Amino acid sequence: MNHPHPGSSGGTQLQRRRLLKLAGAAGLSGLGLGTLSHLTAAAQSATDYKALVYLFMYGGNDGNNLLVPLEPSLYNQYQQARSNLALPREALLPIAPGNSAGLQYGLHPAMGGIQSLFGQGKAALLANIGTLAVPTSRSQWNARSVPLPDNLFSHSDQQAQWQSAIVDDAPRSGWGGRMMERLLATDAANRGYGVLSMAGGNLWENGDRSLAAYKVSASGNFGFDFYDPVGRDPLSTAITETLAERREHLLEQAWNDVVGRSIENQRVLTQALERSTLATVFPDTNLGSQLRMVARLVAARSRLGLQRQCFFCSIGGFDTHGDDQLQRQNELLGEISNAVAAFYAATVELGMQNNVTLFSGSDFGRTFQSNGQGSDHAWGSHHFVVGGAVKGGQLVGRFPDLTVNGPDDAGDGKWIPGVSVDQLGATLGRWFGAGSALNEVFPRLVNFDADLGFMV
Repeated sequence: MNHPHPGSSGGTQLQRRRLLKLAGAAGLSGLGLGTLSHLTAAAQSATDYKALVYLFMYGGNDGNNLLVPLEPSLYNQYQQARSNLALPREALLPIAPGNSAGLQYGLHPAMGGIQSLFGQGKAALLANIGTLAVPTSRSQWNARSVPLPDNLFSHSDQQAQWQSAIVDDAPRSGWGGRMMERLLATDAANRGYGVLSMAGGNLWENGDRSLAAYKVSASGNFGFDFYDPVGRDPLSTAITETLAERREHLLEQAWNDVVGRSIENQRVLTQALERSTLATVFPDTNLGSQLRMVARLVAARSRLGLQRQCFFCSIGGFDTHGDDQLQRQNELLGEISNAVAAFYAATVELGMQNNVTLFSGSDFGRTFQSNGQGSDHAWGSHHFVVGGAVKGGQLVGRFPDLTVNGPDDAGDGKWIPGVSVDQLGATLGRWFGAGSALNEVFPRLVNFDADLGFMV
């Protein structure tokens, strides 16, 4: 490009600035994708399709009210410690895990959808899971005699550790992205379509080589819907002319190429989604819209030429220190339960229930003891995994001893996790087809049992 000299109109610069604004609004930074027509199979050795869906609850969900023991003496412990946060025993939704030696538990009253899936054997509950460097006991915690995750109880650090499985350094990649980079064909020009986010940027889908999440709007608007490649309106004409110019400046030409490829990718993805129809009704909520888009993308899998995909969805609002915790959690868990139930129904409609597995994560748990209003930052928490390939109806891991300052307590009811994020990821990864790469994806997996046994 010939740069304008002083006193020139600067029209080229104006065009470039316009494109930069457009591309920024479309969320294209860091994509670097090739044309979708050049996409190769996502997993060289795969003969079927599988997808993982990470549902992340930002803020630190209080798992102590997600899963509650119903046995009278244990419930009394719960009630006394939680005081104003204790849910009435009669309001809890009963479940009977097949591996709990007859002990019954109750789910939060808003989680009827998850209760139903659990009863059908399509959901399992993960007890007291969290970030760990090595298996850790209370005595080891008190003595600081084993390595511990950096910056425990910090929102940003624990979010990063849940999504990266890196607990002793500032992570630059996530375990989902690292796993996908080892599954994707090395010559796949558009392998970025293997990791799609309905919730913006996230660490989980970042690879340690070049992979990054392709951001998809839950509404289906990908940012360039205003542009018609053959249109004669002034804006479309300006974009087309700008993209057609060859630039002498390498960075400007590279940016031009990225925007052009992204527009083409949007076109192909939009066309694929146009034929992805679903009869399943999703709730009219933010998370419902995100999971509906995931289901539509799963429906479009063959038209996109993909065999392995990772999807990221999220919901915020779980930083519940105050006296609105019960109301807020009821709203949020209800939104999650309804959306997840609809999503599973959609996978059944598509005949893909055995090929898609959804699981939850969050910054950390919250204190078992009330702070007088809500609950504060803690460590281990309870989560769920949903799908036809899940060995459902069971409690994975050991429910913590609810004694405050007891064997599982790091103080004030901060449960020391009995199950690590590494174990969750490795169990899912083995089902996903990444078994040979697990020790590379999860550097600390050697410290743990690598298979929790909840996947077929």
